[in-house]
Amino acid sequence: NPLVNAMAVGVVELGHVASARAEGPGNPVLYVGSSTGRDGIHGATFASVELGPDSASRRPNVQMGDPFLEKLLIEATLEALATGEIVGIQDMGAAGLTCSTSETATKASTGMEIDVLKVPRREEGMTPYEVMLSESQERMLVICRKGSEERVASIYRKWGLNAVVIGQVTDDGVLRVREGDRIAAEMPANALTSMCPTYQLEASEPEYIREVQAVDPLLLPEPPDYTEVLRRLLASPTIADKQWVTEQYDSMVQTLTCLGPGAGDAAVLRIRGSSKGIALKTDGNGRYCYLDPFVGGQIAVMEAARNVVCVGARPAAVTDCLNFATPEKPTVFWQFRRTVEGIAAATEALGIPVVSGNVSFYNETPDGAVLPTPVIGMLGIIDNPARRRGLAFLEEGDSLLLIRGDDDPTGGLGGSEYLSVVHGVEAGRPPALDLEAEKNVQKAVLEGIAQGLIMSAHDCSDGGLAVCLAESAMGGQLGASILLRYDDWPGLPPSAILFGEAQSRIVVTVRGDRRLKRMEQLAKDMGAQALWIGTVGGDVLRIALDGEVVLSEAVDRLTEVYTSAIPRLMGEPVP
Repeated sequence: NPLVNAMAVGVVELGHVASARAEGPGNPVLYVGSSTGRDGIHGATFASVELGPDSASRRPNVQMGDPFLEKLLIEATLEALATGEIVGIQDMGAAGLTCSTSETATKASTGMEIDVLKVPRREEGMTPYEVMLSESQERMLVICRKGSEERVASIYRKWGLNAVVIGQVTDDGVLRVREGDRIAAEMPANALTSMCPTYQLEASEPEYIREVQAVDPLLLPEPPDYTEVLRRLLASPTIADKQWVTEQYDSMVQTLTCLGPGAGDAAVLRIRGSSKGIALKTDGNGRYCYLDPFVGGQIAVMEAARNVVCVGARPAAVTDCLNFATPEKPTVFWQFRRTVEGIAAATEALGIPVVSGNVSFYNETPDGAVLPTPVIGMLGIIDNPARRRGLAFLEEGDSLLLIRGDDDPTGGLGGSEYLSVVHGVEAGRPPALDLEAEKNVQKAVLEGIAQGLIMSAHDCSDGGLAVCLAESAMGGQLGASILLRYDDWPGLPPSAILFGEAQSRIVVTVRGDRRLKRMEQLAKDMGAQALWIGTVGGDVLRIALDGEVVLSEAVDRLTEVYTSAIPRLMGEPVP
């Protein structure tokens, strides 16, 4: 049951935001875009039931998207919006015309009357029911000013698209669907939106929670070879290089990309006509939410924020996609509710809005359910994209600082990639998260970048400190000599120090003694710790604890493991 979450971000000038409101009784309603077929009928309802042995027989015809046609629709819509004649617009997504007509009318406290016989079709014999519920792609509903319909329609036709007046806005609050002279359906528009019944679902904590949280990862045996552990973690699909995926897409189209896939903790794009840029990142960890959904929800937000901070951007807004199993099961609904509460607490602490979102329930088959997985999309603002920071080590002799909050006494091994890969265990408590400490770390790094003190920055997350250092070393093809002290991680074994996923930690490089002292003082002033941990240089990543080397590997060997893992899994030949 794979989860695929995608985030789209657009740019619009202030004052030019188009609404999805059917304003103005008497205004014409236009259908624009591709023709309507039977594809996707009941697609939304099919997605809202648990999958079982008979699911294949109930599966609707899959909507077949046409990216080129979608591009034409986008360009035509932007041109039509520029006329100033469009008062409301909405795409036809789930439930197609039914959703777009009822929602736009409800938002404006109006009604709408349409005639399904006027809807362009690519199949014969379609009933009003099928036309209204079709989820054919590349279609939009447009409400324009009365008298401007031909001007607007001609723009869409110029781009080779359908553009037909199918109805008008009314003032009676009723959604009326006609088939010629016959009324096929009639109901208050808000009956399908704001007046729908609200589910009151039961919530109860799963019995497994206390059992898995009782596991103490610190009692597990230490591995005999920490270098081999690092290799295994770098080959784990969760951590391994994603170039096999990202190289299948054009990451430089429109020539706005300043920091692309793998170069930093977030992507950075310029904004045309502005000196500013944006940073984008998606994050999520189902294991954390499985172990404690409240803490897991918080971590998803804060890690995404930490990522955009690492490139030099201020967290500005969040969208989310919440992937869960069947909500009628009290334990699943409890997971969902607690995750949402965790997300709310974290975004409130950061002072940023959740501007949109999506919920994907019923991700469950007879073989089991997905882990409760919130995926957070974070957008940050960077004042000067030229001052962005990547994750790679840049120059021999640069000092390495670990900017962190208060140390996690558990080491952050609960729910870690290390625990899963090495011990086959997904248990313990997820890493502790202090929201104020997290904010202090982010402020320190953001200010350090703004003042030109930080050369590179990379957050510690999956795989812990060792993986963080390895990724930066591989990024710059430079080694590092790391000197750690047990006193800085009191009571923790090497596995927790190296691979624990304690939160609120960012590794930065600083050039020169003067900048080093300034960065240490800045972190202190911001309420964070700045721990000197080593120096960039050579072609080997070497980590010592109290003077004893516990991990050592050539950077090119780490790179080979890291970059070949996913191609091997996909069955492709690897040199």
